[in-house]
Amino acid sequence: MSTSVDNIMGLGLLRQPSTVLFGPGQRRQLPLLVAPLGRQVLICTDARMATTADFAEVVSSLERAGLEVSVYSDVAPDLPRENILELQGRFAGTGIEVVVGLGGGSCLDMAKVASLVLTHGGDIRDYYGENLVPGPTMPVVTVPTTGGTGAEVSCISVVFDGDRGVKIGVASAHLEARIAIIDPELTLTCPPGLTAATGADALSHLIESFTDRAKNPSPEEIDQHLYVGKNVLTDIYCRTGLGLLNRSLERVVADPSDLQARADTMLAAFCGGMALNTAGTASAHAIQSPIGNLTHTPHGMGVGALLPYVMRFNLPVRVAEFAELAEVFGVAVATASPLDNARAAILRVEELLAALGVPLNLRDLGVQAEHIELIAEQALLSTRLLANNPRELTRESIAEIVRRGYADDRTWWDA
Repeated sequence: MSTSVDNIMGLGLLRQPSTVLFGPGQRRQLPLLVAPLGRQVLICTDARMATTADFAEVVSSLERAGLEVSVYSDVAPDLPRENILELQGRFAGTGIEVVVGLGGGSCLDMAKVASLVLTHGGDIRDYYGENLVPGPTMPVVTVPTTGGTGAEVSCISVVFDGDRGVKIGVASAHLEARIAIIDPELTLTCPPGLTAATGADALSHLIESFTDRAKNPSPEEIDQHLYVGKNVLTDIYCRTGLGLLNRSLERVVADPSDLQARADTMLAAFCGGMALNTAGTASAHAIQSPIGNLTHTPHGMGVGALLPYVMRFNLPVRVAEFAELAEVFGVAVATASPLDNARAAILRVEELLAALGVPLNLRDLGVQAEHIELIAEQALLSTRLLANNPRELTRESIAEIVRRGYADDRTWWDA
């Protein structure tokens, strides 16, 4: 693809579910949307969600509609491969026709890969990577209960393969959910720590998608690749989502019962999922992966802690985009230079992260000085993500980002 960081083609590209339903209480529409897709339904969720009144209400509503409901309620954080193998052992050949993901990002990712392996069989390892899913899968309906991952609308599932010690993506347009039902009421019982981590994750998705490389792909590259770069349609979602987070993140931390703040955060997370579906995430996600493996800290906290340093590294080639974000955040000064406004946007991001309780240095995540070179080496393996970053990253430049994060060095950084 083109090495230009600018969208000289004027390309716009989105991938999305055929139906998205958003709003408080809209989970009650679930039986009417699922029934035409199949009579035997598998719900993928986690142990905490499975004990809630909301979950019981969902199951009973499907059963009242005459549907046969099976449940897999053992989805663990970061979706270990073992979960997928266990689900296959229990439900392969049982006639499941539609899969509902109800919960956080791992539950939604599980629903997508469950539909894959129950349709096409094989080991999930057969599908690691991009566009290795051989064809359509059974319908998936996603119902998120957190406001952050965007997994309800993305066409990727991330699996932790314990034998290999890494998270690996299964990426294919065939994984796209048929229907997404986004009900902010389901986030009201989300624990504070999870609210913070997923909020930081949404912020990182939107910032990385908005400042990604614009790859100017050929028709063949658009056909063969999911992540074709920053484009005019993803930019619309990024601007909208970041404006929503600017007014909602501090409020949702101050008052978790603020339904409007919850709704704004959840809508922003949806915008992030829509953007990353074709723009992709970038260096913060690439560097977080080995940090998460070393420190066992939440993904959202890791990408959030990296944002101030990654943004400083990318600033020389993204002054205009960061200056535009200053306008979105309401911190731009008409008489200031684009560079000063770009810096103001980065400082506003730090304010939002601090409000969420995200550490602004990597030591607080458990990173140690002796980890820095290993993190840089392992981050280089995330070639798909690093290819989206607007500045080229080498082992040394990644190590420098991590060093500055470790030292809490948020001075301005010349190219």
